[in-house]
Amino acid sequence: MDRGQPSPEPPDAVPGVPGPSVIAPVRAVVRLRRRVCLLRKRRLPPPGVGPGYVPGAPRANLDQPQFFTFDSPAELPSKAPRKRRRRSRVVLYPETSRKYRPHAESRSRAQRCLLLLVAIVGFQVLNAIENLDDNALRYDLDGLEKALQRAVFGQPAAVGRIVALLRDYLATHVHSRPLLLALHGPSGVGKSHVGRLLARHFRAVLEDGALVLQYHARHHCPQRRAAQDCREELARRVADVVARAEAEEKTPLLVLDEVEFLPPALLDELHGFLQPQRSHHFHNAIYVLLSGAGGAEVTRFVLQNASRALALRQDGAHGAQAAAAAAQAEEELRAGLRALLVREHPLWQAAAIVPFLLLDKRDVVNCFRDEMAGEGFFPDQARAELLAAQLSYHRVAGREFAVTGCKQVVATVNLL
Repeated sequence: MDRGQPSPEPPDAVPGVPGPSVIAPVRAVVRLRRRVCLLRKRRLPPPGVGPGYVPGAPRANLDQPQFFTFDSPAELPSKAPRKRRRRSRVVLYPETSRKYRPHAESRSRAQRCLLLLVAIVGFQVLNAIENLDDNALRYDLDGLEKALQRAVFGQPAAVGRIVALLRDYLATHVHSRPLLLALHGPSGVGKSHVGRLLARHFRAVLEDGALVLQYHARHHCPQRRAAQDCREELARRVADVVARAEAEEKTPLLVLDEVEFLPPALLDELHGFLQPQRSHHFHNAIYVLLSGAGGAEVTRFVLQNASRALALRQDGAHGAQAAAAAAQAEEELRAGLRALLVREHPLWQAAAIVPFLLLDKRDVVNCFRDEMAGEGFFPDQARAELLAAQLSYHRVAGREFAVTGCKQVVATVNLL
């Protein structure tokens, strides 16, 4: 057969119909397609199984991707299941139980700031307490209390009240009002003596005598002098003292003796020092008023209280009951004195009243011994009792109370 001529057709060929050389490949493709569809139907996963299901394959391979091959499922090589990496799961806490976090997670910046704030506030409080103690220590109130107890006879309640009021007031330097102490009682019970001891002590602790003012009514403002001049002089002297004390950050002491002889104009000026409208440096001061006003009230109270004390002892009252009764009676005395003094002037409405009681004969004997020792005499007990017997006394319930107190002790000792 030559190359330029076509090959002859087979004898059974039908014109217009493709020959077996063309139909055979088509049939092969159709068979191949049917086989593929059949295999696909067999490989469909059962209901509820993911798309990666392979028939005959272990369950661990369900999530692994599968690739199509013409091999039968039995001929597929078995692959070892690959271990999956376990992920940490979130811990679920029951709703009814308490949740605990690690210690490191429970601390936050806000909690640290809160702890720092608490520490700062605590430090400031401790510092304030230390400053209060330092301010009170400056005035040596313990030494003052010992000096008063040693030198003042027969007035333990009055000394204790004075020291307690000074401790409360001098605990801080800044005040909203001054301290006004009013010492009242009959003559010779130790009011002026306490005023001198207070002035001496404050001069020593303040280290500046100009911060202590002692004003005697009959000496600085006699009757022949005009009350207005006395008022202006008192106002100027008080203003100088409080201004100097404010510059030195100290609390001054102003002692006014024989206040019952002061004119009403000076009482008005003293009352003006206590008003809140005054400058702040007037609020930081201690005023001590010594007066014999109310002496008759104190005398009557002491004589009546002596009878009550005798009745309590006869009834067999214990020491606690007697002390409670005495404290209640002293409170009634202060209330009575305040009501009596306020009728004279409203100045005493803001005062802390300290009554000085009558001295009994034993206290007068101690006054004689102390004065004799101060004048250079030997403080003989028998001689002091002999001198004390020359004075006049109120005799009630088996006790003796001196009418003039220790007022005549100095003159009597000077005659020795």
